[in-house]
Order: sequence, then C-alpha cells, then structure tokens
Amino acid sequence: MSPAGLTAFAVVNGVGWITLNRPERHNSLVPDLLDSLIGQVESAAKAGIRALVLRANGRSFSTGGDVAAFFDVPKHKRAAYAGRIVGALNTAILALVDLPFPVIGRVQGPVTGGSLGLILACDLVAVTPEAFFQPYYVDVGFSPDGGWTALLPERIGEPKARMVQLLNRRIDARESVDWGIATALTPATELDRTIAGWLETLAGKVPSAIAATKRRFLPPERRAVWATGLEAERESFVAQIASAAAHEGMARFLRRPA
Repeated sequence: MSPAGLTAFAVVNGVGWITLNRPERHNSLVPDLLDSLIGQVESAAKAGIRALVLRANGRSFSTGGDVAAFFDVPKHKRAAYAGRIVGALNTAILALVDLPFPVIGRVQGPVTGGSLGLILACDLVAVTPEAFFQPYYVDVGFSPDGGWTALLPERIGEPKARMVQLLNRRIDARESVDWGIATALTPATELDRTIAGWLETLAGKVPSAIAATKRRFLPPERRAVWATGLEAERESFVAQIASAAAHEGMARFLRRPA
C-alpha cells in the first residue's frame, strides 16, 4: 500500500496490479491519490512484469476530480489546485501509455470526469453491465479534461464525442464496447475470469514483439499530439474553474450555498 493508502501495487505471478483505494469517495481524484498512482506506475515500469491490471475498490472505478475538494479550496487558490490535479492526471495517463507491456482496465462501475483518461490509456478494458462513462463538465461548470477532447474524438469520432459532452450523455457499458472505449462486456461474476483469460493468452506472446506493437500504435509524433492536447485541456480547465460560473455550478451540483 502507498504511504497515503490511496493506491496499492502488488505483483502476482509476473502480473502487476494497481488498485485505486478511495472507495468512500468513489475513488475520486485528489492530489495524493494521483501522486501515489504515478509512483505506482513508475514502480510497475521497473518491476519486470509482463502485464499490468488497473482496478479499483468499491462500487465505482473512479468519478473523476473530487468536486467537493475543488469547492472547498479557497477561490484564489482554485486555479493552482486545478493545475496540479489535471497536470498529475495527464502525467499518469502518459505514464500508462508509455509502458511497454499490456495495460488492462478492470471496470466494475462508473467512470466519470477526468478518470476516463485512465481507461483510454489501457490496451484492453473489461466492463461490467453496471459500468458507464459520463463527462458531467457542462453540468458542473468545468472544462473537459482527462482526454475527453484530446483523446476520445479519435476513438469514437468527433460527432459522438461532441454530442456526449454537450448533452452530458451517459455512455453505457454496451455502447462503450460498441464504440471502442472498452474491449469486452462481462457479468460482474465473470470479470476476473475474463481478465485471467487475457493474461493467460498474453503470457504466450513475445514481450519484445508486444512492446514493438505498442510503439507502432503510439509512435513519438502521435504521442506528442496526445501530450499537447492534454496540456491544452489542463490550461482550459484552469481558466474555467476560476470563473463565477464554475463556482455556481459546483455549489448547485453539491447542493451547497454559493
């Protein structure tokens, strides 16, 4: 377990397992969790493993940035806090995509806000029927982060990505597979078996060939485009969260006095 207890990393039979561990807040993203996650990904990169599974404790995979934490930061400090949060999220996303071995997402519940980026960084993703993906930015008053504009349009097409975000439309588990966000839809009781099957198949492959394949899917020039897009999201997020509209939106979302 990490010092803050917000993530855990273990190696079992040559496979790394990173677990988000803030279930009482739906694994929502705060600085300590993201810093710990980055450290765990760095540990995974050095662990000599053949695959990594990213999972989460509790009913949700992760509900993105903790809106209450944003709201509780004094107004004059929100921009700096937001910059740190989104910057750390971007670092985590890029660290995951840079790993030379397969990264598998185990999604048992909601993925909202910026946490989508952690899933988009995975090579294979298994979801249960309870899982869904939803942005919430236009409801809360934020600007998109986590790859909703930088990465998702490439995956599902710009018209769908635009529609989902402007209407805050939920992408259900079946759609997430049909649209290419997830790889497989499986009952919760079969989730671990599905992932075990993938791991067994991958164990018979040549690691250097897997690494070469991953590099071809994300060559340096394409990775640079991703990094630039994520940074543009961070800058826009920071500018928007300092606005009165964002303050009012957070208060409304949290049902607190503005």
